[in-house]
Amino acid sequence: MLYGFDIGGTKIELAVFNNKLEKQYSERVPTPQESYEDWLSAIVNLVQKADAKFGCKGSVGLGLPGFVNRETGIAEITNIRIADNKPILKDLSERLGREVRAENDANCFALSEAWDEENQQYPFVLGLILGTGFGGGLVFNGKIHSGNIGMAGELGHIQLNYHALKLLGWDKAPIYECGCGNKACLDTYLSGRGFEMLYRDLQGEALSAKEIIDNFYAGDKSAVEFVELFVELAAISIGNIITVLDPHLIVLGGGLSNFDYLYEALPKALPRHLMRSANVPTIKKAKYGDSGGVRGAAALFLEK
Repeated sequence: MLYGFDIGGTKIELAVFNNKLEKQYSERVPTPQESYEDWLSAIVNLVQKADAKFGCKGSVGLGLPGFVNRETGIAEITNIRIADNKPILKDLSERLGREVRAENDANCFALSEAWDEENQQYPFVLGLILGTGFGGGLVFNGKIHSGNIGMAGELGHIQLNYHALKLLGWDKAPIYECGCGNKACLDTYLSGRGFEMLYRDLQGEALSAKEIIDNFYAGDKSAVEFVELFVELAAISIGNIITVLDPHLIVLGGGLSNFDYLYEALPKALPRHLMRSANVPTIKKAKYGDSGGVRGAAALFLEK
């Protein structure tokens, strides 16, 4: 059996899959907040419970809101302080008596989508998450590309370019500080959080993303104006990513991926931000939704 974990700041989810990546079982527990040992024990206990249930020692893959540095073996998970800067794979492997693998949660999301039967025709799948933050995952021929130390795909920390700042207005462009320590990272603009902050600062009203989208579909002038600007901002930023990476397929996940207008508007807005010979890749909504992270983490032991 294949065990996939979605390790979050508030909850840890285990899902168990067979070799066809069909889910057999899942369980969630709160993420321990007080000690590293408690955090390790929460994962170990879930694994041992699954082992007993299925009568085997399943493989263990972790999807993390960060990454494990391949050179040092040290985790960089800034929003789970008790596990940050710790040798989590070494410690878990020793306690569980088996190899443990880990990848960034956006990479796991992209891997899950790339392994979908319908998507296996695409050699290079780029996963983009427009959720609490904005992030990316790169999958080439069924295998995650995580780079030299494991950092590849951190697209949320590309910063706004000239055209994006010009679009937002030189004199009124809101410049947001990012949790990484820099300013004007895409994470704070193309995320659901950024969608709401931009609306507040550009349109002068604090609304939820759902309220903005509902108003857009109702024909509200302020919401329509804002959504068209947001689509252009996304096209500028994603256009740069396409120019560098040239993927065959882009899969969108996260809360904003449920805004269906994006799949109509983005392909129309992208060409003017690409090189003239470039094609707009196929853009799809994620098929596995909230299960994508655990499914991709389980698939770390199926990579081609």
